[in-house]
Amino acid sequence: MPERRTRRPAGKHTWRRPSALSSKKPPAGPAGQGPEAREQGAGAGTASVVEAALYRDGRRVSSPGSLSETYRLLHEETADMAWIGLYRPTEAELLSLAEEFDLHKLAVEDALEAHQRPKLERYGATLFVVLRAARYLDAPEEVDFGELHVFVGPDFVITVRHAAAPDLSVVRRRMEESPELLRLGPEAVLYAILDAVVDGYAPVVEGVQNDIDEIETEVFRGDPEVSRRIYELSREMVEFQRATRPLVGMLHGLMAGFPKYGTDEELQRYLRDVADHVTHTSERVDGFRQALSEILTVNTTLVTQEQNAEMRALAEAGFEQNEEIKKISSWAAILFAPTLVGTIYGMNFDRMPELHWVLGYPFAIVLMAVVCTSLYVVFKRRDWL
Repeated sequence: MPERRTRRPAGKHTWRRPSALSSKKPPAGPAGQGPEAREQGAGAGTASVVEAALYRDGRRVSSPGSLSETYRLLHEETADMAWIGLYRPTEAELLSLAEEFDLHKLAVEDALEAHQRPKLERYGATLFVVLRAARYLDAPEEVDFGELHVFVGPDFVITVRHAAAPDLSVVRRRMEESPELLRLGPEAVLYAILDAVVDGYAPVVEGVQNDIDEIETEVFRGDPEVSRRIYELSREMVEFQRATRPLVGMLHGLMAGFPKYGTDEELQRYLRDVADHVTHTSERVDGFRQALSEILTVNTTLVTQEQNAEMRALAEAGFEQNEEIKKISSWAAILFAPTLVGTIYGMNFDRMPELHWVLGYPFAIVLMAVVCTSLYVVFKRRDWL
């Protein structure tokens, strides 16, 4: 662990607001207010401060009600470590914490902006960790992701949540029930937070596995809505992969620093266990993406086959209709010939040469028969009949 930092008197801060944040206006207040005034303002609005506690030898010694009180007690050397939990803090609160704990301006910038990828960065004696927590929502059957920023220094831990997950009150309670672990300092708290985030992936993995099993059933059942469900779950797996894959490298980076920073052996074993769980989860997520890709391919093939079968059925129906039309047209043409002859001789004109001819009637009958027979032979040869 890095050496304990030397505390400065309140109000003697040297940290300056980063230029990238200069366009953001702090909450309303007197112009030109100093660090002390900002601390007072941050402490006054306790909605963002979920819980702040001071610890000595692994046990809670104080529960300050504001950031300013936390700073005061730390300056009085009444504790070995401060653990401050924030939920969507204001800019003033983060700037106050930055001045008190010498947080790097880039890390503060990231914590203000949120929407960061999981990462681990070291700024001097302070670690800045970004984590993506996940939880499975049973009712809508979807995965909800949350972002967590953690500042870990020689004698402090600051957590900044931007979503409901993860529930760090459970982590704090677990650590306070294990003072021998909490006694190991801020690195132990970081381990507990990492462990809670990684453990939170297990229900998500099980929920996604159930979704994939259901999707496979729906695919072979021919559910028309399954393509949309596959697409939505694939998008969630992309997000899940972005949350888990960087953790593997982050934990290996922490483990590589064990000798340099003198990490406790018991804590090393805990972190290796978390790394194993992360690797297993990351492999499962990769498997889910591959499985969904294959399921989508199978679904596309089945849909194509179904469409081809429908097209074939339509073509066969059209062919049968064409054959019937041919037959009807052929018989209509055959019947049209005697109708035409009969119509001509039924016009009742006096001056028609065949009307007074003895063979006129037999001639008309024979003519009808010859025309009909000829048409029948022609249509038969063309397979219209």
